Amino acid sequence: MLPYPGGVTTPPFPAPTTAELAVVSAQLGRPARGVVGVAARCACGNPTVVATSPRLADGTPFPTFYYLTHPAATAAMSTLEAAHVMPELAARLADDEDVAAAYVTAHEVYLADRAQFGEVPEIDGISAGGMPTRVKCLHALAGHALAAGAGVNPIGDEALVRSAWSPDVCRCVDPGAALREDEASSA
Repeated sequence: MLPYPGGVTTPPFPAPTTAELAVVSAQLGRPARGVVGVAARCACGNPTVVATSPRLADGTPFPTFYYLTHPAATAAMSTLEAAHVMPELAARLADDEDVAAAYVTAHEVYLADRAQFGEVPEIDGISAGGMPTRVKCLHALAGHALAAGAGVNPIGDEALVRSAWSPDVCRCVDPGAALREDEASSA
């Protein structure tokens, strides 16, 4: 059984389909950039987290490999950030050696996953969300937790537990839209 419903994947990823990219673009309200795969899915099959190339097509370095795209999930992380949960989670890093060690390991896993898609000197050693020593962005940490599975990123896991959003419940505007292209081509 998968740690989080909807499908957890780590590299390598199948290339994203046109339907998946359309859903991600709709979720973001702009064209999706540099997507190399879908790293986690909603219970309905739509993307929740995408994996993004560490260097975008225009040459821009992009350290956020696991990018949370699901609007309900991003809103939930924004709510937690607005409620000032990040300082409390950061205190856990200072107070709990096991959590701090797991967070360093999460950082290393993140970098190893991203490195499979190219080395970018400008972001060498930089993962996302403040790892390995700070809590800077719950969106990035939750995205990593969803992609890597429960138990890999302790702060991302905690953010997901505390949030009002659940990967068990579809809140998509168009449930299953990312799968329709595949259904049409297999019919």
